[in-house]
Amino acid sequence: MQQLRALKEGFISLFYPHLCLACGKNSPVLSEIICTTCKYYLPQTNFHKEKENPFTERVWGRFPFHTGAAFYYFTKGGRVRNLIHNLKYNNKPEVGYNLGLRYGNLLKQAPLYRDVDLIVPVPLHPRKERQRGYNQSDTIARGLAESMELPFRKNILVRIQETSTQTRKSRIERLENVGKAFHLRNGERLRGKNILLVDDVLTTGATLEACALKLLEIPGIRISMATIGMAEK
Repeated sequence: MQQLRALKEGFISLFYPHLCLACGKNSPVLSEIICTTCKYYLPQTNFHKEKENPFTERVWGRFPFHTGAAFYYFTKGGRVRNLIHNLKYNNKPEVGYNLGLRYGNLLKQAPLYRDVDLIVPVPLHPRKERQRGYNQSDTIARGLAESMELPFRKNILVRIQETSTQTRKSRIERLENVGKAFHLRNGERLRGKNILLVDDVLTTGATLEACALKLLEIPGIRISMATIGMAEK
């Protein structure tokens, strides 16, 4: 049966190439987005195993938080960059969901993440979400929620200002850009909860900081964080 399935997938790929979204060369099985080679070579961080790590060091002292981690290192021209580019700009929401599922399987086993109550994605402005067709952080959060067996809430934290692109901005410029962009809706539901705040990539941490500071207005809340990538400084 497995041989028959493999032959069928091979025949289909002759006419409809199914290329790996990380390297763009190899062909994964039809149910996958990443080839076997890339699964092996993607630069995993293992930050989720340590309370203090390069992710937490980047945002340390800017707001109170419980822990934070990224799945992979994000480098210019690298395979993780290709995955995130496909997710955000090439209409591939399955990338976020797939990576969220995979990362959630790791976080579910990590002691630092066992007391998470709820997953909240960093929101997009409604206009940008309509243009893209989805919020990339939502897709990641949905995958995480499924594999971690946790609830996912999209509309607790909302974006009320459409800010300019964060690319090429310094940390201070990024924070000024997004400092008043977020609003809480029905935040009382999160009172006393440990929230896993989810974004696609940690660069300077300004967006996570702005979201966390808004969430921290809720009494008794604790913030944990997870992203798919962590960019070089």
